[in-house]
Amino acid sequence: MYGLMFNSTYLLFALPALLLGLYAQARVRSAYGRYQKVRNRHNITGYEAARRILMVAGLSGVMIQETPGQLSDHYDPRDKSLHLSAGVARSPSVAALGIVAHEIGHAMQDAEAYAPLRVRTGIVPVVQIGSWLGPIVFLLGMLFQTPNLAVVGLVLFSLTAVFALVTLPVEYNASARATRLLATSGLVVSEEEEQGVRAVLNAAALTYLAAAIQAISTILYYVFLLGGFRRRD
Repeated sequence: MYGLMFNSTYLLFALPALLLGLYAQARVRSAYGRYQKVRNRHNITGYEAARRILMVAGLSGVMIQETPGQLSDHYDPRDKSLHLSAGVARSPSVAALGIVAHEIGHAMQDAEAYAPLRVRTGIVPVVQIGSWLGPIVFLLGMLFQTPNLAVVGLVLFSLTAVFALVTLPVEYNASARATRLLATSGLVVSEEEEQGVRAVLNAAALTYLAAAIQAISTILYYVFLLGGFRRRD
């Protein structure tokens, strides 16, 4: 009976966030798949677009490297490098323009010491620890009927929600910068290109929102369990 209630309660908290996450991933695949097939008017690859945008943004010191995987594109502030997947670096698509400009938006944030980016980068080590250690500590606290230990686990895992929430302004700001960069560099010249870039960026933004909601939902579930445990105690 308790196991059934446990599972049902978890679904109550987790299912909406899970469905949103799946929807967000589907949106990303759909937008990327659609606009990866649409050539940009300048017919330049993501790599060529990156070089042009970096020059316009005054970020000539940023290195461009190809990275394995699909949609694995990212900017690494540690060595000031822009990593582009083969599907983006070698493709003259509208989708590639949006992804490249977004990652260069992060490079601009880094160059300007954008506060949310600095906070996110700074808390990465503790978040990596808390994301896997928190649930373990929480479960041990519940099993051994030690509420204080469970609270420690809850606090550790809560760092994932902090990270997800800080990520939101970082990603939305990078997308806003991407739109401006593509306009000022003259790489987007048609309405179709604007729509494609916007579709790709909006779909990606939804995944970060879904991640934040999923983290918060899990925390609320832990709080619910801890509250029920204390009432029984």
